[in-house]
Amino acid sequence: MTEQRNHDREPRSPRDWGGWAAVIASLIGLLALCVSGYTAWLQRQQVRAQVWPLLETGISPSNRQMLLMNKGVGPARVGGLQFFVDGKPQHDWNSAMRSLGLQDMKMPPYSTANGIVVSSGERLQQLAFLDANDFARFEAQYRRIDLKICYCSALDECWVLDERIAEKDRQRIEVAQCPAKGPDEFVDN
Repeated sequence: MTEQRNHDREPRSPRDWGGWAAVIASLIGLLALCVSGYTAWLQRQQVRAQVWPLLETGISPSNRQMLLMNKGVGPARVGGLQFFVDGKPQHDWNSAMRSLGLQDMKMPPYSTANGIVVSSGERLQQLAFLDANDFARFEAQYRRIDLKICYCSALDECWVLDERIAEKDRQRIEVAQCPAKGPDEFVDN
């Protein structure tokens, strides 16, 4: 009977390396997939940094202008603009000037900002005062003005700059997309 048992047993073959090779190949494939995914993520971050816009507002006494500037490295598509005087929304330049008490002043030339693309490094003059006295009157009221601007990068990443928020580091928040134009939208064209 022992002979029968030994006879039923097949002789031991050397290790079967085919199974191990398949496991190792699968692990290498998984590692390559992870490295590829990480590389794609890094490339996305680099592209994101290369097209990042940063809109700022300001006033230029030397040029007698109210400005919208892109200090970022990529273009900014303005997707919404709200203009506030003393916290109250204004609908156009005429209502803004009335709220500032400047309705008697000749309306200065202005540019459209809502819906345009502001290139990197571009300074868009929103208002350009031809008369120094008119500008001085406007500049005295400028602290009463706050803007809320939604803008997006070339990758459709969007931010809202809300100057009504007192803390400078909290004025800019990232949003999924610019909100639909509402009743408080500023029409500057």
